[in-house]
Order: sequence, then structure tokens, then C-alpha cells
Amino acid sequence: MIGRLSAIVLDCPDPQRLARFYCELLGYEITRVDGSWIDISDGDGPRISFQHAPDHQPPRWPDPGRPQQVHLDVRVDDIDRAEQAVLALGATRLSDVEPGFRVYADPAGHPFCLEFD
Repeated sequence: MIGRLSAIVLDCPDPQRLARFYCELLGYEITRVDGSWIDISDGDGPRISFQHAPDHQPPRWPDPGRPQQVHLDVRVDDIDRAEQAVLALGATRLSDVEPGFRVYADPAGHPFCLEFD
């Protein structure tokens, strides 16, 4: 091993909004705000960080001309309840044809998946 994952960093136009979205989705808390940078964590594993990018161009999954770049997979127990919650937080549903997961975009346009059995 060379190192351990410290953070996953997402560029976005509004770090505060995106941090709140992921705090609600994952049960994390904002742990640091430093200008245009925000960290969230559950205190156990790697943090997720949000960095202001004024010229951010969101992915357009599945368009290869603007690929997803990075995405998070989030395991849920009840997909329908989880979907209602993420949509209420500002997510947009992108696809539901894949078996075992549904694809959404967060408020800044980054794709993420809700996985279910």
C-alpha cells in the first residue's frame, strides 16, 4: 500500500449547497469550511470535500462528450423511499433501467447511484 484514501473531492458551483445535499443523503456532518472549500464526514472513513469551481461544466451522463468523471455509489435498504428523499433534496433522476441501481444527478450535475437488492 502506498497510501490511504483521504478524501473524494467534487468541483461544483455551490459548495455549501452540495455539502448539505450529501450530508442529508449520507448522514454526514460539515466538519470544515475554509473559504470555497467544505469537508463533510461521518468521523469514521474518508471525507468528501467540495471545491468551488466557477466555470464548472457538469457531466451529461451517459453522453461521452461530457462523461461522468467520478460518481458515488450509495447502498440503500428501500429504493423508493430513498429516491423520494434524494429528489426532495434536489437530485434529478437520470436512469432506472439498470438492475440493482438507479442513477441520479446531484444538484451540481454529478451522477451518483442508489444501489439496492
